[in-house]
Amino acid sequence: MKIRDICLMAVMGVVLNISKFVIAYIPNIELVSLLIILFTLVFKWRAIGAVAVFVFLEGLLYGFGLWWIMYLYSWPILILITWIFRRLRSNISWAILSGFYGLSFGFLTSFVYFALGGFATGVSYFLGGLTFDIAHCAGNFLLMLLLYNRLRPMLEKFNKSLIGA
Repeated sequence: MKIRDICLMAVMGVVLNISKFVIAYIPNIELVSLLIILFTLVFKWRAIGAVAVFVFLEGLLYGFGLWWIMYLYSWPILILITWIFRRLRSNISWAILSGFYGLSFGFLTSFVYFALGGFATGVSYFLGGLTFDIAHCAGNFLLMLLLYNRLRPMLEKFNKSLIGA
């Protein structure tokens, strides 16, 4: 692994972290899903390192609680889903995928509560967060719809300049 790759992963992880602050005043609307999808499509395996940096920084900033355990697997799942569907080209397709991921986020993160608190705790966590998941779905869908066609070419151009460097 080249130092350039390590630096790129670190910068992408910091960008993911900072992106949460940009629109943090809107509940459950975030740029993280959009950016992880784009980083996976453009920078491929380096997205894993970016997510590792992001998750570690989130833990440092907000504490390493139960929510943090969820981040250890929920964001890598998004990378895997993106990699499986990497041949999709339209922003509508990516908006649907991103929206579905936002809708399923509460279900994905409820696994920790199922494991630690049992069935009733897991179901309560999931059901209690459905309104947030719906907002997450709508936000992911709209952000991807609006920004995918603008950001992907810019990131691809940046990646080509890195390869040429």
